[in-house]
Amino acid sequence: MSRPDLSAVAELLKPITWFPPMWAFGCGVVASGASPEGRWPLVAAGVLLAGPLVCATSQAVNDWFDREVDAINEPQRPIPSGRLPGHWGLYIAIGWTLLSLGVALTLGPVGLAAAVVGLLLAWAYSAPPLRLKRNGWWGNSACALCYEGLAWITGTAVMAAGFGLDARSLALALLYSAGAHGIMTLNDFKSITGDRQMGIGSLPVRLGVRRAAQVASGVMAAPQGVVIGLLLSWQQPLHAAGVAALLLAQLVMMRRFIARPLERALWYSGFGVPLYVLGMLVSAFALRAATGA
Repeated sequence: MSRPDLSAVAELLKPITWFPPMWAFGCGVVASGASPEGRWPLVAAGVLLAGPLVCATSQAVNDWFDREVDAINEPQRPIPSGRLPGHWGLYIAIGWTLLSLGVALTLGPVGLAAAVVGLLLAWAYSAPPLRLKRNGWWGNSACALCYEGLAWITGTAVMAAGFGLDARSLALALLYSAGAHGIMTLNDFKSITGDRQMGIGSLPVRLGVRRAAQVASGVMAAPQGVVIGLLLSWQQPLHAAGVAALLLAQLVMMRRFIARPLERALWYSGFGVPLYVLGMLVSAFALRAATGA
């Protein structure tokens, strides 16, 4: 069997998608209130696990089991284009899964448990018999939890070194996970044709383009409103104002996105989503300040 070109392997693993879980892990580290002094190797291993390993695994798994859908939507992708011949896509997905588990062992029981959950969600999202992505509600929930909440919780728990997870940090992680469901929906607008033909019930397919855009925007905005209320209750008005300002800017952009979802989903992903994740970091620093760290 011919070997794939390294550029095709890199494209399969989609480095651009690694940023959200790496960022969320970092937010969890900040929110923990623990000093990274003397723990930088631990932090580096966690960031590596969240992005280039677990997230990259999810991309490889998804591309392998989506090869028929991609042949319609994105025929230039490595597998349908033939640049990853034979079963190389599957082999890479399995190999990256095992590599992820190996690195997770260095983070102790908490890191290993988080990696196992993340990898199970990655395979459940794309692979039969579950193939959660066939239902946009379930599939996007699994992705959002893995990309944001699980990575945040892992960062906090690893830094806490067995002293327990602050309920406030858990609340922020879950709220930003809920909002990330809408972010995942943004990616579905580009694949409506193939999804409809192959029976993938993404929200744009299920609800229609305009309604899906409205739902995605509402799902992204509502949890941030709750976060603002929590930050105020924790006596962090400046941080709350920062998140509110970021949300206001998003709302202005959401209105433009909803007007023409197909043409502007990618635009909103590029300009609106960074404001969302910046709010995550502001919230993490708010919790750090609230704990007196």
